[in-house]
Amino acid sequence: MSNNPLNAAALRGAVDLSALAKPARPAAPPAGAPTGQGGVSYVVEVDDRSFNEAAQQSMQVPVLLALWSSSQPQSRAHIDALAAIVNSYDGRLLLAVADITQALQLRQALQVQQVPMVLAIIGGQPLPLYAGDQSDDNIRAVLDQVLQAAQQNGITGRAQGFGAAPTEQEADEEPLNEYHERAFDAIEKGDYEAAIAAYNAALQANPDDEDARLGLGQVTLLKRTEGVDLAAARAEAAAAPTDVAKQTTVADLDVLGGHIDDAFARLIDLVKATAGDERNQAREHLIGLFDVVGAHDPRVKKARTALMSALY
Repeated sequence: MSNNPLNAAALRGAVDLSALAKPARPAAPPAGAPTGQGGVSYVVEVDDRSFNEAAQQSMQVPVLLALWSSSQPQSRAHIDALAAIVNSYDGRLLLAVADITQALQLRQALQVQQVPMVLAIIGGQPLPLYAGDQSDDNIRAVLDQVLQAAQQNGITGRAQGFGAAPTEQEADEEPLNEYHERAFDAIEKGDYEAAIAAYNAALQANPDDEDARLGLGQVTLLKRTEGVDLAAARAEAAAAPTDVAKQTTVADLDVLGGHIDDAFARLIDLVKATAGDERNQAREHLIGLFDVVGAHDPRVKKARTALMSALY
């Protein structure tokens, strides 16, 4: 597990891949599971974008972060059991649930090796709890310890619960574009080719669909880096400083890991060190990464200026 503080700052600087996740909504408790008083649930689904909001609530109430994977459906059973237990505490705890196939930055920040994985956040600081299935009695014992630790730190508030039924605002929301829905479903299954095809179809239907453009760039990045070993890629790039394929691979990994400035600087140096087709490949790859990070990001604006200087 990462030793970095698990708060909003832990993910700052990383490329925002939350566009690849379906919009998060409060989670209803599992069917037949007990809830808090009045049928209220204290469970919320989070992704990379909404996680920080849940973490900030840890200044008033202890927050549990439970990670599972839709690629391992059996890991959800434990999350549902945990949700039922948390709801029985009637707001003394808040449970944030994240699917690591969507919450890519959380998965990387926490270096998740096993799901389910559960930790507590008290006053913005992480407290590792356990990984793997646990009995209900063991879970309750752990949660009681979390509450004791929270009380010692002056965290004694109660969470605001969620009703199981959709709110009026949620009911009025427009349904997802069919192409985006298809892309989200493909990403959840790890089928990046299908997601790319869906985003391309969205852009053919509407060339001004910026969400599709951003999603296409990000899922293409995920496909390029799938299965790549970071240490080996860095070693190969260090041994071949002007090899476009090796340098662009490390730049991709740096962007995915949140080292945006490092990735841009690497490719700008590559543009300076190459000529002809190789230089053009490096330039085009860098421009593609600009689309992944987002045109309005100040790091992109800075790198565009540096690229112009490198070219001319």
